[in-house]
Amino acid sequence: MVQTSSPVSERIGAVAIGRNEGERLRRCLIALARETSRIVYVDSGSDDASVELARSLGAEVVELDMSIPFTAARARNAGFEHLRRRWPETSYVQFVDGDMEVLPGWVATAAAVLDSDPSIVAVCGWRRERHPEQSIYNRICDMEWRMGPVGETANFGGDVMFRADALAVVGGYDPGVIAAEDDELGVRLRDRGGRLVRIDHESTLHDADMHHFLQWWTRAKRCGHAFAQVRGMHGDGPQAKFVDEYRRTLLYGAALPTGAIALALPTFGLSTMAFWFYPLNAVRIAVRTHREGHRWADALAWGASCAFSPIPQALGVGKFVIDRLRSRAPEIIEYKRPNNRPQGGDRNGA
Repeated sequence: MVQTSSPVSERIGAVAIGRNEGERLRRCLIALARETSRIVYVDSGSDDASVELARSLGAEVVELDMSIPFTAARARNAGFEHLRRRWPETSYVQFVDGDMEVLPGWVATAAAVLDSDPSIVAVCGWRRERHPEQSIYNRICDMEWRMGPVGETANFGGDVMFRADALAVVGGYDPGVIAAEDDELGVRLRDRGGRLVRIDHESTLHDADMHHFLQWWTRAKRCGHAFAQVRGMHGDGPQAKFVDEYRRTLLYGAALPTGAIALALPTFGLSTMAFWFYPLNAVRIAVRTHREGHRWADALAWGASCAFSPIPQALGVGKFVIDRLRSRAPEIIEYKRPNNRPQGGDRNGA
């Protein structure tokens, strides 16, 4: 594996997490190795050759105990803790998921931003989808990755570089949060005075590998669960996290369709006209998105996703509420199929 010995790499470590990522993991680790030799891969019960592949590429490997409920937050914490034990002098840590590839120049650029201002504790850039042309669902993801503002931000994703000491001070990720664990962590970092920054620089390629409606539906359901869980943790704080998103989900994902159906008989079906809200809202969002400079095909896909996603999101909220009433720990909601193809070749032929 190609490795770098630049001064930047001596201050930076990387943590990748994954399960059954196959060729995606190979790309992920090789890209990281061009930036630093301090790489930890955290595996969450792969039954392919992911662990052997990671070791063969020179990464330190942590295998999670899968008898304990899995979350991405728990995996990232395990990787960060191993990195700190192995290389305690590491200043910055770059996190990625196993389906991501860090782009050339990103690590040095992000490190320079952290070097420039001690108040900045996390840096993210623009994530792009590897194959947006393969499905409308991949295209929706590619649009989502481009929706954040440049400059100081409240949000980042799984591909972010942290100031290691700042991450350690807040105790890392909350392992009980099954989705939007990054948003929850961002609240705690900002509560301690840290600044989160998004820069105008492409950082990673992501492989959503979404080709079916059910995958989109499940991902949206997971998003609704995240709104409910993180709002319950931080909705009353100074940052009021996910309060508006939670309300919109209840209104447009639960109240509107339920009310339209319940009133169908007494209104002789007139109440079902309320369902026109969804396509009309999709058009409104698409027009606005197109005016912001996006292609019509992308804008329409994004508009449809935003307009209709409150319905599965409401199911995610319901799952969170029911689990809490039953005193059940939240369980991860997965939308992605495992990549169990042979390690030697790209399943997309690229």
